[in-house]
Amino acid sequence: MYRLSLYYRNLQRLKANQIATVSSAALAKAAGVKPTQLRKDLTYFGQFGTRGLGYDVEALSRKLTEALGTARLQPVILAGAGNLGAALVHYGGFAKEGFEIIAAFDADPRRAAELRVPLLRMNALHAFVADRGVKMAILAVPATAAQAVVNELVAAGIMGILNFSPTLLQVPDGVVVNNVDLALELENLSYFIR
Repeated sequence: MYRLSLYYRNLQRLKANQIATVSSAALAKAAGVKPTQLRKDLTYFGQFGTRGLGYDVEALSRKLTEALGTARLQPVILAGAGNLGAALVHYGGFAKEGFEIIAAFDADPRRAAELRVPLLRMNALHAFVADRGVKMAILAVPATAAQAVVNELVAAGIMGILNFSPTLLQVPDGVVVNNVDLALELENLSYFIR
């Protein structure tokens, strides 16, 4: 659930500023939702907060860490080690949120020197995913190769894919794909700044 991640990030900011409690109104405003939505979302995971006092920031943060599955670093693989893929490997924000890119897969092994993780050929994918128990992947390959690579990822056991390829992917039920289309986002911004 996307909103849980927003709540968690705002709780982390509050902790960094040594704020011990937060009202539902303040946390909801920071996350861009209504207080009733926040309270409804949190009731799925138990009873939190004290009426009139708010939420204990540390306790709620721990509970959301459990709910999001980020209590320990989650292993993630990268498919596509081109310019975008290399930039994603070097991005330090994933570890702060509980994710670690542990390997990259690409058809061209010459990119290995640019990465801080092992670069493997696609034929090593199935064994690597099985050995490491990896369930998530980031896809940063050209659109023309995206569906074939996704088919390989799914066959290897990947259940969640963050798709940076500018194409819609077909996956079986039970596999989740989140699409990030950077050009589409820029087009959206362009519309609003006219």
